[in-house]
Amino acid sequence: MRFAVALSVLALFAFIASGKPAPVEPRIVEKVTPLPVALDKDFEFRKTKLFIISNKPSRTGQSGRQTTSSINKKSGNSPGQKTATLQDVPITFERQYRIFDFFWRAKRPSDITVRLEYRQEQLHEHVQAQEISYQNVHGTHKTEFKVIGDDYFDDGEVIAWRCLLISNGRIVAENRSFMWQ
Repeated sequence: MRFAVALSVLALFAFIASGKPAPVEPRIVEKVTPLPVALDKDFEFRKTKLFIISNKPSRTGQSGRQTTSSINKKSGNSPGQKTATLQDVPITFERQYRIFDFFWRAKRPSDITVRLEYRQEQLHEHVQAQEISYQNVHGTHKTEFKVIGDDYFDDGEVIAWRCLLISNGRIVAENRSFMWQ
């Protein structure tokens, strides 16, 4: 019986491991240089999700405990009374990053580089970039970029960004924030 269970667990791990490739991590672009623009209708951004979370920590206790506070001022715990649960440590952690999800499409097979260029609060006009390259892609894809940890705390919030689809050294599609110049 133990052998059958162990064999089932191993088969499950093998199935999970073979079904999904490891996520590709973006590389930091050391020097951001302008590229020629040749917009192409075969490449497009479909949707953008921005997870913009304030970097200001919670003011309600720093102990890392879960606390419950009353929203209305009734005494006692009547069934109609609303309460709010605050989880200080997880919420503080969740405020320490910004995630960008870009959904894009290539209507024909091509080598594509997805680049996120961004400016941060403390660096003013200095442009930073991260990019991920894909070989011979076709169809709809999702690319995720993160500005987390020390980059986020030291340099401040991302105040402007643009995401580019680059093929053969040229920008073929662009998506930008309204603050990007």
